[in-house]
Amino acid sequence: MTASSIATLVHPTLRMRAPGLLLATGIGLLALLLGRWAPLIGGPVIGIVLGILVRNLLSPGERWNPGIAFAGKKVLQWSIIALGFGLSLSQVAKTGLESLSVTLVTMSVAFLAAWLLGRWLGVHDKLMVLIGVGTAICGGSAIAAVTPIIRPDDHDTAFAISTIFLFNLVAVLVFPPLGHLMNLSDLGFGLWAGTAINDTSSVVAAGYSYSHAAGDYATIVKLTRATLIIPVCLALALVVAAREKRRHAAAGSTSKFSLARIFPWFILWFLVASAVRTAGLIPVAIQPAIHLLAEFLIIVALTAIGLSANLRKMAASGARPILLGLGVWIAVAVSSLVVQLVVGRL
Repeated sequence: MTASSIATLVHPTLRMRAPGLLLATGIGLLALLLGRWAPLIGGPVIGIVLGILVRNLLSPGERWNPGIAFAGKKVLQWSIIALGFGLSLSQVAKTGLESLSVTLVTMSVAFLAAWLLGRWLGVHDKLMVLIGVGTAICGGSAIAAVTPIIRPDDHDTAFAISTIFLFNLVAVLVFPPLGHLMNLSDLGFGLWAGTAINDTSSVVAAGYSYSHAAGDYATIVKLTRATLIIPVCLALALVVAAREKRRHAAAGSTSKFSLARIFPWFILWFLVASAVRTAGLIPVAIQPAIHLLAEFLIIVALTAIGLSANLRKMAASGARPILLGLGVWIAVAVSSLVVQLVVGRL
């Protein structure tokens, strides 16, 4: 193939992606700035809301779709890898071991509650997984991490993130007064907030509004909890791979099934990035810039998901996903307190 024919293949693709990428990037930049002004909401949620509004009020045409799809998938994976550079595994080891029992119980309760309530409410499997993972681990970041693996519809992803955000906001408002009412210690409240509130910004907001010590402890617990997205993603990838293999066999397909095709390679690169940070190879001076880049990439990706979301389809889902999110969130919050009471941490 000649150089000119290669250029003919590549450049039209770049030109096709440019409008949608520029739209998602522009809205993402606005969301980043607004997130600084409203930190309790945060840039990712603002980005996805702005994306939904633009999609459903202005209805961008077909020419925008290639770039929007690229941002919602590839940029999403890049953002997860970039997050790895900000997570030092050694930093959270001590607190992680201390909080591991509570974290594992609340995570198990979240998945079990999501499955039982989801079946009872008639919520379909992919939305059930998104809400369960988002509540169990780390909100929008966890949803973003599993999205490339289970490949849900964009409106399901938008719905799950919006549902998680709703209960994050409620938690920031109600957890501190409830903690004082129950006379929780600083470490007890920090462990409760770190294991029962989903998004990192909401954990930080609730923790530091209780006390500085509670905020420090809650943040480290939350970082430890976030690392569990790695085994969860790998487990989901194996489940999806097994289903794909069975589907090929049932259809009598002669094409060879490949685990490498479905394996979430971005999670492997996330581990590499985290190992680089843990080894101290990231200069302290550039760490804030890497954190900002990771935040911006995930905002652009979630904005693109919002730009792909169809409100009519979301409305057709009704109140059941909201009820599912509420039930799972309450189950996690209660189980965290119960485990602390049993092990004598309160």
